[in-house]
This record gives sequence, C-alpha cells and structure tokens, in this order.
Amino acid sequence: MGKDAQVRARFAEGEDAGRLQYEAPKLLFRGTSRRVFQGDDLKGVRAEAGDLVLADGSRFALGEKAAANWADAILNPKGRLDKLGVKPGMRVGVLNVADDALAGELAQRDAAPVSDLADLDLLFYAADSAPELDRVPALIPALAERGALWIVSRKGKAASLKDVEVMAAAKAHGLTDSKVVGFSDTLTALKFTRRR
Repeated sequence: MGKDAQVRARFAEGEDAGRLQYEAPKLLFRGTSRRVFQGDDLKGVRAEAGDLVLADGSRFALGEKAAANWADAILNPKGRLDKLGVKPGMRVGVLNVADDALAGELAQRDAAPVSDLADLDLLFYAADSAPELDRVPALIPALAERGALWIVSRKGKAASLKDVEVMAAAKAHGLTDSKVVGFSDTLTALKFTRRR
C-alpha cells in the first residue's frame, strides 16, 4: 500500500486541510477540492521544515520524519517486485495471472517462474470468481514453510470479488493476510501466509 495521512496544506491560493495519499505514481490531496499531482509535479519534491514541498510550492505539513519518508518514497519509488517481496533466487509460481510483463520482470530479478509447483517462496494466483477461490486449499501445499500466496484479482468497478471475500476464503483455510499491493492499473494483490 501507499502512504496516507491527514494534513494541513498550503497552496498559492490559500490553506486547506484534507487527506494526502501517495500511490506511485500519483500524489492525491482530498480537501475542499481534489488535487492530483504526478509526473513533473513531483520532480524535485523535498522535505523542508516538516513539510513535503512540491515543485510548484505546494506544502503539506507531515512532520520532520514523515516528510522526509514521503519525499524519499516519491523520489525513489519501489518497483512492483520490491512491493511484492520478490528477491533473487526465490522459487516463484504463477497461475492464471494474465500479465505479459510479469515473467520478464521475474527473470530479470533471477526469480523466473518455475513449472513445478512445490516448495514455493511465492505463488501468484489470479482469482476473480468463487470457483477460482475454491482452489485455494489445493494451492497451500505448494508453498514452502514460510512461503506466501498472493491472490491477484481485478480492482475497482471491474472487480467481481470484494477484498473481504478473498480474505474470508483464504482465512477459512488457515491463512492470514498481511499486505495489499496495487499489482497493476487494473489488478490488486493480497498476500497470505500460514498462521504461525
């Protein structure tokens, strides 16, 4: 997930208060008006006197430490595989996921998908229906002791399953959720591991 905070904001035309959210590549402010910052708006972002300061002079009061963390996250965004916890040499399985770029990204990370689904560090499984969620119990034995199952599904208005349905299906089989990541513009991923 990205970053989220209630802030006081200063713009050229005055002050406002609202919710500031960052999910790469966008910074979104929801106050009296909704403002979206991306691309050139975020170049040169910096932390100054406890504020996150944008190129146009817009300021968001976050506090010293938080402003520095936000600026670093914006200037050095994590890639998808970093967010998903993919490390070189991991055994990774991919099932039912329609994402042409994923295999290439995994190969570049030296974590190319394996065909034998056993002792996996990570398993990415796309599920957009109740019958697909019914396969979850059969997938658990493919995970290594500390392996994780990422259930990938459509997000937003195109979603046919709600996150709570995915969580309930996984929890019913002894899994616990620990993270949500925007997998792509149209997909979200929920991470599950065995209960300890």
